[in-house]
Formats: sequence, structure tokens, C-alpha cells
Amino acid sequence: MKSFRSILRNLVLDQGASEIAETAMVIPLFFMIFMAIFWFGEAYAIYGTLAHATRMGAEAAANPACTTCAGATPATNADAAVHSALIASHLSTSNLVPWGGASPKWTPPNLCACGLVLPSQCTTTQTCDSNATDVCVQENVQLSYPGNGGMGTCGTSVSARYQTPFNFPIPLTDIDMHNLFIPGQAQMRAETQ
Repeated sequence: MKSFRSILRNLVLDQGASEIAETAMVIPLFFMIFMAIFWFGEAYAIYGTLAHATRMGAEAAANPACTTCAGATPATNADAAVHSALIASHLSTSNLVPWGGASPKWTPPNLCACGLVLPSQCTTTQTCDSNATDVCVQENVQLSYPGNGGMGTCGTSVSARYQTPFNFPIPLTDIDMHNLFIPGQAQMRAETQ
């Protein structure tokens, strides 16, 4: 009968044992790479959808408000367009992060009011319309400056943040990136120009 040492020595020297050990080391790395590709794909799909949604919101806000609709403002039009685009893509509108005082909050972009020639003339920035709480609609913002070779275009900016509904744990570690916050912003030239 063979001793335990001789069996262990034979396993270590055997070619099959090294293949098993190599496989045991490679499979977790392969799994981590596969999961990273999957989660990046999910986040990128949400990013694309949010970019489309804010583009639709900016288009709805830049068009003149409906004269026969009661209470329709550019902010409510943009908010409805963003929500509709998210719902059409099967994303929950409850994951939109409010820009106001709720936690977690985010800071809207600093965009200047219309009528400026150079960006250095900007002393105050346009605030978000309070009619939409989870989508920041900034009207009458300067999109290009004549002093920098632009046309001096004014328009509307719509921005939003989306909190992903999934955690991003890194396998075999204690690292969990929790929820990702994905930004989206679009600007549209005013239709009256």
C-alpha cells in the first residue's frame, strides 16, 4: 500500500494535476471578466437610453408650448418626453435622481443666459425649472458664442441622472461599487431663431 506522501508526490508531479490547478486559477478570472463585460453592457445600454431620452426632452422643451394645453410649460413637456422615452425602453422612471434637495442629489450644469458674446461675460447661470424635479430643464441658455466664432445660438438644455437598479460587486472580493449614477444631457436650439 502506498503512503500518503507518495500519493501526494505523484499528484504534484502528474501532468493532470497541474492542468486542474491552472484551470482552478483561470476560471475565476474568466468569470470576473465575463461579469464586468455584462455589467458594462447594461450600464452602456442605460446610458444610450438616457441620452436619447434627454434628447427627446430637449426637443419637446425647445418647441413652442401648446397654446390649447392647460398648464403646459417647456419643463413639463420635457419631463413628459423623458419619462415616455424611459418607459418605452422598459426602464423605471423612479430611478431618475432628483436634482433638488433629495439625497442623493446632483448638481445641474452651469450654463449661461442668452445674449452673451463671450463665455467670460457669464456672471450668473440659469437655474433648473422647478416644474420638473427629476429632470433639469434650463431654458434660454447660450449654446454658442459669437466672440468664439459661433452663431450666438440660444436654446434649451435638459439633463438627468439615472441610478442603476443593480449592484456591481466584484467577485471574490469585498468590493461592491453599489449603484452607478449615469448622466445624460442634451441641448436643442430654440425654434424661434
